[in-house]
Amino acid sequence: MCHITQRSSTFSFPKICSIFWRFHHTSTSHCCSCSKTISNEKYQDPFQLGRKDLKNLYEDIKKELLVSAAELKEMCDYYFDGKGKAFRPMIVVLMARACNIHHNNSKEVQASQRSVAIIAEMIHTASLVHDDVIDDANSRRGKRTLNQIWGERKAVLAGDFILSAASVALARIGNTTIISVLTQVIEDLVRGEFLQLGSKENENERFAHYLEKTFKKTASLIANSCKAVSILGCPDPKVHEIAYQYGKNVGIAFQLIDDVLDFTSCADHLGKPTAADLKLGLATGPVLFACRQFPEMNAMIMRRFSKPGDVERARKYVLQSDGVQQTTYLAQRYCHAATREIRKLRPSPEREALVHLTEMVLMRDK
Repeated sequence: MCHITQRSSTFSFPKICSIFWRFHHTSTSHCCSCSKTISNEKYQDPFQLGRKDLKNLYEDIKKELLVSAAELKEMCDYYFDGKGKAFRPMIVVLMARACNIHHNNSKEVQASQRSVAIIAEMIHTASLVHDDVIDDANSRRGKRTLNQIWGERKAVLAGDFILSAASVALARIGNTTIISVLTQVIEDLVRGEFLQLGSKENENERFAHYLEKTFKKTASLIANSCKAVSILGCPDPKVHEIAYQYGKNVGIAFQLIDDVLDFTSCADHLGKPTAADLKLGLATGPVLFACRQFPEMNAMIMRRFSKPGDVERARKYVLQSDGVQQTTYLAQRYCHAATREIRKLRPSPEREALVHLTEMVLMRDK
């Protein structure tokens, strides 16, 4: 990434985005035995197809969080109420089945693969708890955050406990390769948070910084979880790369749309305050694209929207610009890349469900 940004000061913003896109999608896996196959499978609803393997998901997570202290138990169970979308576990079990079918036509999810889905949801939830503390957030999924109810210190400890329980479950799988792959997620989450705390003056570097942060904070979990279940189900490194690239591209697209919804969705529908990123001083995709049309936003970005009226002005500029449309278009490109990857696997209902899932990512409204 550095070699791009260091010599890009004279590039236009669209050009650096195009260059970064090509760089970000360089892959060592260019072929697979089924890369030319066009599926005849009919439409598959990912949630319906993954329901069997996700049955009792949250009950199983709560079993991993067995604790005698009543208050800690209540805190840990708070977000595992079965009302979440279970988006990440669903991708993981569908990828597991797709890779198993590709390898030996096995349609069952292995116990170890399902464990990866559970661990992914636990890591994700622990990261949300910690994010809410860092951001001093007061609502999440339509209800008050842990830190608002129990305070910051206890919320941090609850997040730590969920993460430690996920680590125990990971060790129980007993595969050092899988442990290495999934612990990378935890490292990326921390590095991503540090990236979010920083900023770049140069607008081209700023966009690369934003996409790297997006990968580490959001997409790494999906990418590496998909890779983990592919390793457990298939010995072919090309398949591992396909699974990883699919997860990476879907994960980045998911976050790009999340950043769009921060400007286009109402707080009640989204389940958390809108314009939250601006209030935290964060310049996301819509802001960075809008900055091309309204250069005066540069000063606001550098001071992290800290002056009175900055948040309102920046939001106005974004909605007057094509920032939302450009960010949505970029998300579409990532989803198309994910589709190209997953179509390299042998046709199956699960593969088609993963294709449809990329469309759902783009169409979601919360």
